[in-house]
Amino acid sequence: MPIRPATTDAIADAAAALREGRLVAFPTETVYGLGADATNARAVAAIFEAKGRPRFNPLIAHVADAEDAARFAVMEPAARALAEAFWPGALTLVLKKQPDCPIADLATAGLDTVALRVPSHPIARALIRAAGRPIAAPSANRSGHVSPTTAAHVEADLGDKVVMILDDGPCAIGVESTVVDVSGPEPMLLRAGGVTRAAIEAVLRAPLAAHLDDNDRPVSPGQLASHYAPRATVRLDAATARPGEAFLAFGPNATKSDGPMINLSPSGDLIEAAANLFAALRALDASGTTTIAVMPIPETGLGEAINDRLRRAAVR
Repeated sequence: MPIRPATTDAIADAAAALREGRLVAFPTETVYGLGADATNARAVAAIFEAKGRPRFNPLIAHVADAEDAARFAVMEPAARALAEAFWPGALTLVLKKQPDCPIADLATAGLDTVALRVPSHPIARALIRAAGRPIAAPSANRSGHVSPTTAAHVEADLGDKVVMILDDGPCAIGVESTVVDVSGPEPMLLRAGGVTRAAIEAVLRAPLAAHLDDNDRPVSPGQLASHYAPRATVRLDAATARPGEAFLAFGPNATKSDGPMINLSPSGDLIEAAANLFAALRALDASGTTTIAVMPIPETGLGEAINDRLRRAAVR
């Protein structure tokens, strides 16, 4: 059984597992989270695989404190005011990434923003400190299931997907964090949660801007997927690259290209392919090509999410 009481030794073991790229479930004040090293793209890909998540939604990265957050993202005055008022706590802020932000593109769905939270739960905070890195963590349940508020809930959904579930009893709040986008000129409420709109507006001394859902450009966990769209045209189901095209390949049978080429996984490993997807698209786009030809990806496991991303990237 992967459930362990959240003792000092268990937290140390969980932190070591995270550093090794493995998945650990842990309690927060909102719900139990399915945690991975947010800087490790392959570990982040394993979150999507474990949850059966159909699309690469942005994930929240949990960090130790506001100073830690400022290493990864730009903290403008509104963000600092909200952080001072509600961190640690049940508020997630969507912020512009720092240029050298080490959080994996897969965790941010390829966006130039990142969702950060400083949890107040002592076990979550101890785990972040022990791991020494940001922890990406959506709710620890299979996609579409009810969010987990006890270790037993996690075990029922994901007991065979994690190396450990740190148990510290029921979550105090029991609903996910509130998400506020402070990356633009006006703070926007993207998801209601554990901190009320009224409390946030009282700190800002202004109403939160209205957010219109956009199926192609959601920017937050709890919405539809949001993805990096390359400048180049994307041509799907390509067996080979045509002259002048860049080639995004997959698997051991990829034909060598005369132009820029990246193989998402020479061995045909979909977890590896998912981990490499956003960085590969960025790199091929930066080559100056006008078209990226993409080999077929199997529609199984994480292939569904990879293909969802690629189909969205191909829409013009």
